[in-house]
Amino acid sequence: MSTYKEKMKELSVLSLICSCFYPETRNKLEHEFEDMEVKPINKRASGQAFEVILKPLSPVSDVAHNLPSPPKRDISLDDIEKKLEAAEDRRKYQEAQVLRALAEKREHERDVLLKAMEENSNFSKMAEEKLQMKMEQIKENRDAYLAAMLERLQEKVRSAEMFRRKNKSLSTDICGVS
Repeated sequence: MSTYKEKMKELSVLSLICSCFYPETRNKLEHEFEDMEVKPINKRASGQAFEVILKPLSPVSDVAHNLPSPPKRDISLDDIEKKLEAAEDRRKYQEAQVLRALAEKREHERDVLLKAMEENSNFSKMAEEKLQMKMEQIKENRDAYLAAMLERLQEKVRSAEMFRRKNKSLSTDICGVS
């Protein structure tokens, strides 16, 4: 991969230099390297586009000799079974953790629900008590209003009675004098 990056840097610099000295060949730019081939694609509005074709490594190239071969191991059936058992243990452990987390979440949700129900009950009791107090206030106000109206009515009855007596005494005085 690092070789590819270096080649791309070289290609960019080479492309720039070639386009400065030979502007007419810029559109026909095609390069071949040891391990890749670069072909221009139809020019786009945003600039140039290239197709980079990576060639397979030849067995003779230096890069192929530098690649380390994977270590060869003899894997026995017991080793495979142990790895499978270890994987199964990890899976069971993770499953247990997920179940534990779900149980904790469920417990938390239950606690939240119980608290909400308790708060709702307390709110309902408080609202009921306030309503009861308002009803009592309304009853007391009504009773006070009725008592005041009754008092005024009795006052008017007394006043009317007094007025009748006065009129009666005046009429007897006037009738008796004539």
